[in-house]
Amino acid sequence: MSSKFVLVDYGMGNLWSVQSAFMYLGTTPIISSNPIEIEKADILVLPGVGSFNRAAKILSETGIDKAISKNIHKNNGKILGICLGMQLLCLSSHEDGFSKGLEIIPTTVEQISSGDSNLKIPHIGFNFVECPENSVLFKGLKPNTDFYFVHSYKLKYKDIPGKIGITTYGDRFISSFESSNIFATQFHPEKSQTNGLKILQNFLNA
Repeated sequence: MSSKFVLVDYGMGNLWSVQSAFMYLGTTPIISSNPIEIEKADILVLPGVGSFNRAAKILSETGIDKAISKNIHKNNGKILGICLGMQLLCLSSHEDGFSKGLEIIPTTVEQISSGDSNLKIPHIGFNFVECPENSVLFKGLKPNTDFYFVHSYKLKYKDIPGKIGITTYGDRFISSFESSNIFATQFHPEKSQTNGLKILQNFLNA
């Protein structure tokens, strides 16, 4: 599996912790920024921390954006976006200026509202996800399960095709997504202990 299992490196991901989690599960993704390897992979993981605008520019300049799109649409590869990686799969974001995303998840990314004076931003720590029914990612987990978050931007909550998990932090937002071969989490499964490892194992089994 490892030769076709790629952890996408675009300079903004917590690659080691993600790779370590998969190694614990008995498989090792190769870390690559090569668009050809990314396009031909059977399994992709797109992690990320930091600015959407900067990340989108890097993906465009390196050709990784096109490689991911071709992989998903032509090769029937499956992908897991994590945190910023999930946001990059969306339509767009206004973080550090307007940027288009990979336009795979049909919603936009917006800043977490600080209207509530008691709401701390960024959103850091464990919080619950209302898991979708008959979910692949959440198979074997309780309907409300907690995971580790660290982010200041969120996916806008709206009715979209696919199965979505919902988290409330001030407002409700989309914290997980799955549709066919597309999977994504706003939370960090690699930092979410046993529950997170279960998510990663379910992704591998999908």
